[in-house]
Amino acid sequence: MSTPTQRAEPAHHPEGGDAAARALLDLLHLEQLDVDLFRGRQPDTTRQRVFGGQVAAQALIAGSRTVPEGVGVHSLHSYFLLPGDYTVPIIYDVERLRDGRSFATRRVVARQHGRVIYFQTLSFQHPEDGFDHQDVMPQVPRPEEGVDFFEILARRHDADSDALGKEWAALEARHLGTSTIGLDPDPARPSQARLWMRIAGDLGEDPVDHQAAFTYASDATLLGASLAAHRGAKPPEVMMASLDHTIWFHRPFRADRWWLYDQWSPSASGGRGLALGRVFTPDGTLVATVAQEGLIRPPRT
Repeated sequence: MSTPTQRAEPAHHPEGGDAAARALLDLLHLEQLDVDLFRGRQPDTTRQRVFGGQVAAQALIAGSRTVPEGVGVHSLHSYFLLPGDYTVPIIYDVERLRDGRSFATRRVVARQHGRVIYFQTLSFQHPEDGFDHQDVMPQVPRPEEGVDFFEILARRHDADSDALGKEWAALEARHLGTSTIGLDPDPARPSQARLWMRIAGDLGEDPVDHQAAFTYASDATLLGASLAAHRGAKPPEVMMASLDHTIWFHRPFRADRWWLYDQWSPSASGGRGLALGRVFTPDGTLVATVAQEGLIRPPRT
C-alpha cells in the first residue's frame, strides 16, 4: 500500500533563479520524526526512478543534523542499492558511530517499503589548520562560452530526458566538451568531459545547504564521463545507473557560484564505468573531488 508523500513543486530552468534554489532547498530539507530519524520529500516528476543525487543530498542533511554546529562534513561514501520510488517518502535513519575530539562519524540508511535503498557513511571534522597544496586548474573557456547543458539534454527527445530537465530546474550548467567533441585529444586520459555548474539562485549562508546542493548536482553528469570516449554511446540506447558515490570536500565554497567540473574516466569494463571529477572555483581553488562507479550497459540484441 502506498504512503502519501509531500511533493516539492518544480521550478523552471534557468529563469527560476532564487525560486529554483528555494525549491531545491525545500526538497532537501527533512522532517524530523524522532531522534536521528528523518523523512524526505519527493519532487513532482514523471520519472520512474528517484534521482541518486537527491537521495545522497538528503542523507547528508540527515547526518549533518546530528552533529554540533561548525563541525563540517569532509567526506561521504555511499552505495545505491535499490531504485527509489517517487510515490512514497524516503526514511533516513542515522547511526552515531563516533564522536571524537577531532572527527565524528555517522552512518545513514535510507529506506522505502521496509527495504534499504541507499547507504551512506559521513565523516565530520572540527576546523583545524594543516599543510596545504592542490592540483592546478586546467585552462578552460569561461562559463558564458559553454553550451547550455539542458539544450543538449533536450535534443534527445525522449520522455525521461524531458522529465530530468524539469526535475533539475535548479541546476545551471555550461558544457565545454568531451574527448570526442570539443576537447583536445589526450592519450593519457582518453575519456574526459568538462563543464561549469552552479545552483541557479541564492542558497543563503548555511554551509550544509551548499554541501547538500553540490552533492545533488554532482551526480547529474559524472557517470557520463565514462562514455565520453565512445562516440554515439548515450542514453536511452545505453542503460546507466549509479552504483556508488564518494565526495571529499577539501575547502569551503558556494554551490550557487560557478564551479568547474573536470571529469574523466580511467576505466570502463564489464558493463561498469569509473568516473572521477575535480571541482574548481573560478579562481583556481580545488574545493572537492568526486568519484563514482556506475552501470553503463550497452544495447543488447
